[in-house]
Amino acid sequence: MLTEIHPKLPMRDKTATRKFYSTMVGFHEIGSADFDEYLMMERDQIQIHFFEFKELNPKENYGQVYIRTNDIDTLYQSLLDNKTKIHPNGHLQIKPWGQKEFSILDPDNNLLTFGQSI
Repeated sequence: MLTEIHPKLPMRDKTATRKFYSTMVGFHEIGSADFDEYLMMERDQIQIHFFEFKELNPKENYGQVYIRTNDIDTLYQSLLDNKTKIHPNGHLQIKPWGQKEFSILDPDNNLLTFGQSI
């Protein structure tokens, strides 16, 4: 049986990725080993893994993750309080498909969309 999923996204700079996810989005680093080319971050029960891709052109990166939450308003406000930049087309809104959503981009242009059923 399937029990979890941990998406893997590309990163150009491990230090920049770690800093963004820890200070702007509230994740913390996990794992007992520190590999130069790999990073694992977690918040609540959500893990995102990152692999080094130094040649990545952010304008050509289509990495995306959809993360469900049970308190989207509080999460959205906490990111605003941290001065996390919200995607220009991804401000908090109710979508026609019955989800309340917003989106952010990380330093490598990976799109994180947060959603809650309404």
